[in-house]
Amino acid sequence: MTVPLRAATASSQAMTARSGTTPASWCCGRFRIPLCAPVVMGAVNVTPDSFSDGGTHADTDSAVEHARLLLGQGAAILDIGGESTRPGAGQVTVAEELSRVLPVIKRLAGCGVPISADTRHATVAHEALAGGASIINDVGGFCDPKMREVAASSKAGLVVMHMQGMPETMQAEPVYDDVAAEVSGFLLRQAALLEEMGVARERIVIDPGLGFGKTLEHNLLLLAAVPELASHGYPVLIGASRKGFIGRITGESTPALRLGGSIAAALESARLGARILRAHDVAETVQALQVAAEIAKRSAESLPDAGQVPSVDQGQVPSDVIGHP
Repeated sequence: MTVPLRAATASSQAMTARSGTTPASWCCGRFRIPLCAPVVMGAVNVTPDSFSDGGTHADTDSAVEHARLLLGQGAAILDIGGESTRPGAGQVTVAEELSRVLPVIKRLAGCGVPISADTRHATVAHEALAGGASIINDVGGFCDPKMREVAASSKAGLVVMHMQGMPETMQAEPVYDDVAAEVSGFLLRQAALLEEMGVARERIVIDPGLGFGKTLEHNLLLLAAVPELASHGYPVLIGASRKGFIGRITGESTPALRLGGSIAAALESARLGARILRAHDVAETVQALQVAAEIAKRSAESLPDAGQVPSVDQGQVPSDVIGHP
């Protein structure tokens, strides 16, 4: 199975200002996603109370239609979620979450890109993988032993995210002594637990969890710490799109109108070493990455001693292939 890697070209290597080495690819079941350039994960919220779109895609047909739109705009991954984890959100039952996401995942399973199940519940993760998903995106960071068991028994790609507290209360009074060190330490410990259970390192991605139990200052410090996170050898995912911290900086209270801030956060995250960018506005994010990559390439070429643009080790993964039978 071959599809174009549309999110950005390899020239975006020149955007990266990190000290660590980004893995050549991310293994997600039958898919291998090249990470020589940032890729965009399109967010599809099958919920009536999403912070970002207010339930616009809460039924199966509209969610599938929206996912296909994002695919056409250049999404390399589709992230399907059926439980809102916005600040203050209550939990939904596993049965309700399954009824929302499973029909969508099954209809998209053959779309040609990896489908990600955005869930913190082991039963939902298991059923999603059986229905055709190739990634488990766990906002709970695989703290649940049952989630780790599901992960270890599969070949799925895994997103280990940090969250302080639970969605219902996480933004009440988040406190850290050293937010970058504490979040990094948590992510590395959880990744190590998965590896001890037999999960291949090449399947694991880490996400500092912007907005999940963090103040504005915490979020900004974590974005600044992306090079440090990337230096540990796991690909870094950043989900800044439409988040509340952008509103606090700009004064924009409507999430859907935070496009400019979302693009700024995505570009800076990519420059600092993030390799997966979760976005609601996929077309705009893809276009911004493409333009920034070309500018960075010319900038590097114009330096007196630049020589060739530094590149990550791409192994044997073709730059235009993200899946195989």
